[in-house]
Formats: sequence, structure tokens, C-alpha cells
Amino acid sequence: MKGVNQKSVAAITLGCKLNYAETSTVLDMLVSRGWRLSTVEEGADLIIVHTCAVTGQAEQKSRQQIRKIVRKNPASRIAVIGCYAQLDPERLAGIEGVDLVLGSMEKLDPEYYLSDTHEVKNGALVRVSPVRDAGDTAMPGSSMLCNPEMGRTRAFLKIQDGCSFGCAYCTIPNIRGRSRPVPLDLVLERAARIAEAGYREIVLTGVNIADYRHGGTGFAGLLRRLDEVGVNRIRIGSVEPDLLDDELIDVVAGSKKIMPHFHLPLQSGSDKVLRLMGRHYDTEAYRRCLSKAVESIPGCGIGADVMTGYPGEGEQEFEEMYRFIADLPLAYLHVFTCSVRPGTALSRQVASRELVPVPPPEAAGRASMLGELGGRIERRFASGFVGSELMVLFEEGCRNEDGGMRWSGYSGNYLRVEVDVEGVADETALRGSEHAVLVEGVGDDLHLLGRLLF
Repeated sequence: MKGVNQKSVAAITLGCKLNYAETSTVLDMLVSRGWRLSTVEEGADLIIVHTCAVTGQAEQKSRQQIRKIVRKNPASRIAVIGCYAQLDPERLAGIEGVDLVLGSMEKLDPEYYLSDTHEVKNGALVRVSPVRDAGDTAMPGSSMLCNPEMGRTRAFLKIQDGCSFGCAYCTIPNIRGRSRPVPLDLVLERAARIAEAGYREIVLTGVNIADYRHGGTGFAGLLRRLDEVGVNRIRIGSVEPDLLDDELIDVVAGSKKIMPHFHLPLQSGSDKVLRLMGRHYDTEAYRRCLSKAVESIPGCGIGADVMTGYPGEGEQEFEEMYRFIADLPLAYLHVFTCSVRPGTALSRQVASRELVPVPPPEAAGRASMLGELGGRIERRFASGFVGSELMVLFEEGCRNEDGGMRWSGYSGNYLRVEVDVEGVADETALRGSEHAVLVEGVGDDLHLLGRLLF
């Protein structure tokens, strides 16, 4: 029940799906304690900014967003949380208007948000614990349960946090700690609640989700248990190549609920650069597991993260990578330029001149070439489904030029599909429903265009 003095909360989330799941968990906790969900534009009593620190550009975007929110909401209490808050809390606390800075372990404690009192009279209250004290299990997290987000058909479910792989360029172990699971019973309980809340698809999130192990249950075993949950779809996030084994492929291939889609981070297509990065595979191993998945799982769509401009990547290494990627049966590429993060092995190698950074214009040029290649890969994959029938979970509807409705959603293998529907005026009519679509073409934006088969 809304009261006259009911406090309001809003949140802005930057970065990954795991951040979104954790933000929603914080909001859930506050709503269950009587707070009202609001928006930044309305000027909520408390505004939470969940930051990202995966690159220097992500940090800059976080600072810009914080300053913008402070400027437009001078009366609001501003809480800054997330990876950047863990990595450099003092810098964020020094931004005028910030009231609270919480680290990776503190951000899921509702008590910090409920209290208006500060232990310091000027500046922000900072609470950041070392990630080495994180313990053996991770806190659960998911999309909102007590107040499901309007129009949401997919829910994020956190199953794991942290990473123990120790790649040379990655700062995540410094921010989120070593790999640790959300206990199995909590994952299954949260999944059941997501289904009860009306979501149609569960997207599994974490830092290194295929490294999941709780008791005697590994990732494949967890998927078997989640396959019993009453939702239409379960979608896997990113899987490290050396963890995409035959058992995991067989589980996905044998399931009607687990979608034939995941990310398989490549990072580089040069064996020399992969060794410099400290990755746990070479190009041949990557090709082998990718090919096995595509051959075993009908219609499987696999995307790859790829990083260029890594210190030590010369023209030869880049050309090797380009040729390697061009020959892979991928669905799409996510292209990044390398960002040297503080506290990593790479930052020390660069500081000691063991490795020399690639000049930014060169790195940008290589990223552009990979982006163009990614566009061709995406079109090739999408075009392969023209004339096919796909099941689509519809999410959004809008008016088209003829006054009818254009609906869009995602296929199981994560292709964006659009259909024009005449005689359906209700802008919520198809939201959250799954229908067969006959694919008739590919649009300029690489979305599939089709006809609804009722």
C-alpha cells in the first residue's frame, strides 16, 4: 500500500547482464520493504547507479552518467555500486553529489540503502571489502520478482560469480573475486519464482557460468535440473571454449527448452596472442568445439567475442586472426579493442616494456575491419534461415507505416525476427507469446522478416 511518506527508488545499470540481475535484486529487496519503484526522470528519493569497469571507456561512461544524474537530481540520494565502485571507490566518492559507494559484496546488503545516516559529514560513505573475503558461495540474483518489469519476457538468473582463470588482461578477479557458485537450491528456487512471476525465458548469467559447481553438480547437471522448471525457454550466456565439452553439447542438443545459442569467447585467432593473453585453449581446440556444437545442435547460433589491438599483436597475428574467423561457422561477432586495466598482468607487462601497446589508430583500423567481417558473418548466418519456420518469442510491438502493427522478438538461436500483423490493434497482444514464423527475407538491419503462422 502506498503511503504519504513512502520512499521511492530508481536505478541505472551499465555493463553486463549480471549487473542487471543484481540491480533488479536490490530493487526487489527495497520494494519488499515498502519502497516504491520510480524513475530517474521523476527524481526518486534514492537513485542507484550500477557501474562497469571492463574497459577504460566503460569507466568514463559511468562517471558521465553519475554526474548527469547528480546534476538533474540534486535532491536525490545517489548510491554508486558495481565493478567500478570496487576497483576505484575513492575516485567515485570524490564526485560531488555522490552519497554512497558500495563494493561487490556490500551492494546486495539492503541495510546500506535503507539508512539515511552517514558516518562522515562531508562526502560519500564508502564501504568496499577485499574480494578475497568473498567466501565460497555467491549471493543469488535475478530480474525482478515482486514487481516484474513491464514488457519483460526474459529474466536474468545469476548462477555464479567471479572467475579463477586469471587471463592476463582481465580485471574481473580483482573486482569480483574467484569463481564461486550460487547454491543449487537457491538457483532452483529463484528459477521457479521467475516462472511464477510470468517470465517466458530465463537467461543464465554470471562471470564464468560453465565453471559452475556446487557439491556434486556441475553446469551440465544444473542445466538438467533447470530443464524441469516451468518456463518456455532457458538461454545460456557465455561459455569458455575449454568448458564446452561433449556432455554440455549433448545436454543442449537433447533439450527442447535450452535454446541453441550461446557465446563462445575467442578473444584472438592467433595462437601467439592467445598464449600472451593466458587463455586456456588454442585455435585448433576452439575450432574443434565450435564445429562439434554446430554439427550436434540443429540451427545452433554461436557468437564470439574478439579483441584486437592486444599488446604484441602485429600485422601477422592480426591477419592470422582475420583468416581464422572468416572460416568459422559463427552467427555474429562482438568486436573490442584492448583496454589495459590496472592491476592486471598485462598492465605490468606493458609497464616493464615486455609488451608494447598497439597504436590506437592501428587498433581502431583493425576493429573496423573485424566489424565489417562480423556484418558479413551475421548476414550469412541469418540468410541461411530464409524459407525456414522459426519459433519466435515476441517482445515488442509498434505501429508500421501502414497503420498496422509490426512485432519483433527472438528465435531460439537469437535471431531478431519481425512480422507485420494486420487487424491486431492492441500493442500488447503478442507480447510474451511464442509463435511460428515463416522467414521470407533479411532486412537491411540484418533482422529477419517473416509471416506469422497462427
